[in-house]
Amino acid sequence: MKYKHALFLNPYIENTATSVMGLFPPTGLEYVASSAKGLVDKLTLLDLRYETELCDSGKLIDFIRSQIDILCVSVGWDRQFEKICELLNLLPENVPLIVGGYKATVEVEELFRACPRIDIIVRGEGEETIKEILKGTSRENILGISYKGSQGIVHNANRPLPDVDIIGSPDRSLRRNKYYMRINGIAMAALTFDSVLSARGCPYNCKFCTFNLNPLGQKRDYAARSVESVVTEIGQISANTILFSDDNFFTDIKRSEEICDLIIARKIKKRFIAQARIEIAKYPRLLDKMVKAGFKMLFMGIESPHDHILVELNKGFNSAEIRRCFEVLKKYPIYYHGYFIYGNIGETEKEMLYIAKFAREISLDSITFQKLRIEKFSPLRKVAENTPGYHVTARGELYSDTFSHASLKKIGRQIKFSFYTPLQILKIVKKFLVVKFFTFNEIAIFIVAGPSLLKSVIFREMKKKRFGNSLKRIFVNNT
Repeated sequence: MKYKHALFLNPYIENTATSVMGLFPPTGLEYVASSAKGLVDKLTLLDLRYETELCDSGKLIDFIRSQIDILCVSVGWDRQFEKICELLNLLPENVPLIVGGYKATVEVEELFRACPRIDIIVRGEGEETIKEILKGTSRENILGISYKGSQGIVHNANRPLPDVDIIGSPDRSLRRNKYYMRINGIAMAALTFDSVLSARGCPYNCKFCTFNLNPLGQKRDYAARSVESVVTEIGQISANTILFSDDNFFTDIKRSEEICDLIIARKIKKRFIAQARIEIAKYPRLLDKMVKAGFKMLFMGIESPHDHILVELNKGFNSAEIRRCFEVLKKYPIYYHGYFIYGNIGETEKEMLYIAKFAREISLDSITFQKLRIEKFSPLRKVAENTPGYHVTARGELYSDTFSHASLKKIGRQIKFSFYTPLQILKIVKKFLVVKFFTFNEIAIFIVAGPSLLKSVIFREMKKKRFGNSLKRIFVNNT
C-alpha cells in the first residue's frame, strides 16, 4: 500500500511575536520529511509556530481527517508535553500516528502511557526508519522502532547509525513560511534565519549532557559531513543568518578552517552562529578566518566558574583556563554568549550567585543559566542518588533539602538581574554594532520597536513579581 498524503508535524505553539523559539526551522523534522520524498504521493510539513489557523485543534483535526493518511510528529521537549499528548489522543483512529524526536526516544514507555493513540515510536535518527515504515515493511522487521504488541510494548533492536554523507540535506521547499524575527508584532523580514547540521555526535564526555546518547545510553560517535557538501548547502540557502547546529562546530579544527576558506573563496555573504568550546582560543589563525568568513556569534558551554564543579561535570578545563582563553577571545569582533548550570551537587548559594560576576569578569556579552537536570542516562544520576539530601524528579529535575525548586528559581532571578544591568544592556547593543551583526536598516527597526519591547519586558517582570508577592501573602495569611 502506498500512502497518498503524509503530514510531518511540529506540534509546538509559540508566540512568534517575541519568542526566539520561532527563529529557526524544525530541521530535524525536515530531514525526516525529506527522506520520505518519492515514497508518498504528497508531503506536507506543518510548523504550528507559524500556522495561526491550524493552531486550533479542531481545525487541525479536520484537516488531518479530510486529507492525511499517515501522520509523523516530532516530540522533542518537556515543554507543552501535556497539551501535545491531548492533541495526539484526539487524532482520527484510521490515520497511522508515528512519533519521533528526542523526548520520544528517551521516554518511549512513558509516551505510550500518556498517548495511547500512538502506533509507532521511532527511536533516534529517523531518516532510514521512516522509509521502511512508508514502504510497508512489517513492524517486526524495522530496526529502531517501538510499538504495541499483544504482550505489551515491543522494542526492536536499535538501527545502526548511517554515514552522515548518505543523509541528504533537508528539502527547504517543503516550508510554508520564512523564519525571521518579530519584535512586538513588527516583522524584521530582512533578518532571516536557517540552520545547517555539518556533523552529528560529539567526542567529549561532559557528564551532564545526554544529547548524544541513544535510548540505551550509548554514545553517538562524532561523524562529520564533507566540507564540499556543507558549503554547497550554505550557498543554496536564502536566509542571511545561519546557525550551525552541531554540538561543537570546531571539533575538527582543520575541517573548520577548510569550511571558512571555502566560504571566503566562494564569496558567500552570511552571518554565522555556532557552538564552540573555549579551547578555540588556542587557534588564532582559525579565529581570523572565522571573522573573515562572517562568524558573528559563538555559544560557549562554560557551565561553572568553580573548579570542583567543572571536575564533577567532566568539562576538561578549569576556571584559570577559562580566564586565559577569554583574554584571547575578547580581542576578536565576535559576540560571546555563555551557558552556565547552577544548582549543582554540593554548590552553595554564594557559588551560584558568583556566576554573574564571573561572566562579567571574563567579558561574556550575554549568558543563559539553567538549573541542573539529570536525564535518564546521565552519569550524574548515580552521583545524585548517592548524595544525601539530593533528589531527582521523574522529569530529571534536581533539588535538595537545602535548595527547593522555589529557592533555586529565586536564585536564578538574582543571577539574571545581577548580570543584566542597564549598563550590560548598553554593552550588548554596542557589541552587536562592533561585530556588525545587524545592518543599518535592521538597527533602525530595533530603534522603532525598542521602547515598546522594553515596556513589555518590564511589565512581564513586574507581573512575575506581583504574582510571587501574591503567593507569599496567601501563604502568610493561611499560616
